[in-house]
Amino acid sequence: MELEQILQRLQISELNDMQRTVLEQFDDKKDFVLHSPTGTGKTLAFTLILDRLLQQNAKGLQAIILVPTRELALQIEQVIRKALLGLKVTCVYGGNDTRMERRKLVEAPAILIGTPGRVMYHLERNHIDGATARILVLDEFDKSLEFGFHGQMVYIIDHLHHLQNRILTSATKMSDIPEFTGIGEFVSVDFSADSDSKPKLHVKKVIAPPQHKLKALFKLLCMNGEKKTIIFCNHRDAVDHISELLDDREVIHDLFHGGLEQADRELALLKFRNNSNRILITTDLAARGLDIPEVDVIIHYQLPYKEDAFIHRNGRTARMQTSGEVFVILKPDEEYPYLPEDSMTVTLEEDYDLPPNSPFATLYLTGGKKDKINKIDIVGFLLHLGNIKKEEIGLIEVKDRESYVAVDRRVAATIVKLSVDKKIKGRKIKVGRT
Repeated sequence: MELEQILQRLQISELNDMQRTVLEQFDDKKDFVLHSPTGTGKTLAFTLILDRLLQQNAKGLQAIILVPTRELALQIEQVIRKALLGLKVTCVYGGNDTRMERRKLVEAPAILIGTPGRVMYHLERNHIDGATARILVLDEFDKSLEFGFHGQMVYIIDHLHHLQNRILTSATKMSDIPEFTGIGEFVSVDFSADSDSKPKLHVKKVIAPPQHKLKALFKLLCMNGEKKTIIFCNHRDAVDHISELLDDREVIHDLFHGGLEQADRELALLKFRNNSNRILITTDLAARGLDIPEVDVIIHYQLPYKEDAFIHRNGRTARMQTSGEVFVILKPDEEYPYLPEDSMTVTLEEDYDLPPNSPFATLYLTGGKKDKINKIDIVGFLLHLGNIKKEEIGLIEVKDRESYVAVDRRVAATIVKLSVDKKIKGRKIKVGRT
């Protein structure tokens, strides 16, 4: 497939240095190992490798991509579907409906993306045939090991008897690659120490005694105004505590942690992407592998214990060689050896205006891909309601059975009212607020 066409579909003007190097050095007769920081475009890099290796008309499963989190699995699925047309892609992960996944696997996909536990589940029950798989991608492999997926990955790899190409990616450089991966002679591309690929971050400190830490955070959010911000905490209860404060002040935000239902987590990310909210409070679950572009600010309400976790959190901003701000909230005597020595200390003023409301609100529509509804249909539907302008419609995401559209917050209630008893493609739909 032509590279220019792939980039056009992904709305990317050109490859970065790492991606170009991957294409130049890849050898289909050898395995491949890529080390590159979070946010540098590893997904596109191995997608372009897959484009070279996959056979358009081959029957059965050709490639398995193992990832540490369901969010990363869904992100990769989105990229591959846009980039590689004409190939069936299926995504499986913990927390998803196993019966629905099994129905999707009746006709074998060309590419299977999944978390190790769920891929192992389907292998054990013969829902997938590993005998036809020729390509294995171990994406964010270091994180998969950290999450304790060693045993599941061993089982999966032991049941893939006809692998010809093994691809491993990692945000941090690995001195030794575990033997169970089966990686033999390989080509390595290492951008882990490349200064041009590392985020351009400005780290700043906010000093506050424990009893005033929450107050300092709120002032910091007010000072940053409309900047798109992720707040990192070490524990879920801290996430919930901050959320209660923002709820009391009527500041729009969302939560993201492992205690939430999968649908709620996906909706929180969707609303953060489409500017329906500008503040996301999270644990380290959001430190890697999420499709969250254009984050302006990272705030560490609680600092992680290890430097690599700090690095991965910060990788959510300054992506693809842009720059970003990082704030750490510290107690007066608190020190972390990994913080830059030249970090400036920010003094917060007594009063700031509240952060402005986000410009968009997200509406849901009861119809999606399975109902033959696409983005163009939804735009046409909204414009024909009357009094709705094209510039009042933001990002649209169409799922299997429902769709989500960002609209100007000022017209959201009007759209819901005007949509009662309306149809798209002859099918009656419901429109509501998320």
